[in-house]
Amino acid sequence: MVALALAALLAVAPASVPQQTPPQNPPPQSQPADPAPVDLGEVEVTGRPLDSLIRSFVDEVAAPNRRRGIARWDDRICIGVANLRTEPAQYIVDRVSTVAEDLGVIPGEPGCAPNVIIIASDDPDGLARQLTEERRRAFRMGGSGMDRGGAALEAFVNADTPVRWWQVSMPANSETGERATRIPGECRDPCQSPEDYAPVISTFAASRLSTQIVDYIFRTVVILDIDQLDGVSGQQLADYVAMVTLAQIDPEADTSRYASILNVFEAPETADGLTEWDTAYLRGLYDAERTRKNLHAGTTEIADSIYQAHQQARAAEAGEEE
Repeated sequence: MVALALAALLAVAPASVPQQTPPQNPPPQSQPADPAPVDLGEVEVTGRPLDSLIRSFVDEVAAPNRRRGIARWDDRICIGVANLRTEPAQYIVDRVSTVAEDLGVIPGEPGCAPNVIIIASDDPDGLARQLTEERRRAFRMGGSGMDRGGAALEAFVNADTPVRWWQVSMPANSETGERATRIPGECRDPCQSPEDYAPVISTFAASRLSTQIVDYIFRTVVILDIDQLDGVSGQQLADYVAMVTLAQIDPEADTSRYASILNVFEAPETADGLTEWDTAYLRGLYDAERTRKNLHAGTTEIADSIYQAHQQARAAEAGEEE
């Protein structure tokens, strides 16, 4: 079963995003309800302006690929778990799927081809090295802007952490979903001219400030070190996995100044699950249009979304007190 799941996940990517083929009769995608206002707490006591603190958090945790914007999942996600008993495995699948659905991403039906695989191991270093050596192309496909580079992959292999993750994203045409980067060795028939080896992008609206090319996550591998998971609950682990699966999170981010699920292995008592900071970040990521050519605009959009949500929460509290 594990081999089949890995083979399905690590297959060569298709010509468009997302990777997963929709079911024959997919359920209609309902728009998520308006999220409740986000209260980030009395963070002003730190002496730093709230907007500055928010931007620092976004800059700290976001890990876009080199020279690319921040990526997120497009519209569908399918999660597979290997090497765990049925009950905890299903809990992780259900929890990550619920968080994804709250963000407008449709979870796959049972039996879907996984584009996220979560693997528990008592030898995570050996597993990571085996996967990256035997299926190198699945981790580094060779297309421009699709991963964080060779040094980051080596850090993934050697990470001495309870949870490690690797994501592959795809620059794509936001209008059509077609891939916007060339993968070595692929071409369109008849493969006789340079044009046959490069993707064709139809431009609908030319602009110096905006672009229709955005980045989508289409493959994630998460490895759990079972020897380092004893100090956290099932919900804490599942929410941590949800955070690093649904967003490009920097494995070396220092989030100790913030109330975040990303601190759970250093201080399990600080978060029972996703915190307001975490949910605000994810909402900001999935609300952002990401169509600005300036690569810093994506982080600015997310930070602005978090700030506005906090201000709405404060205004709602003030109204209740009157």
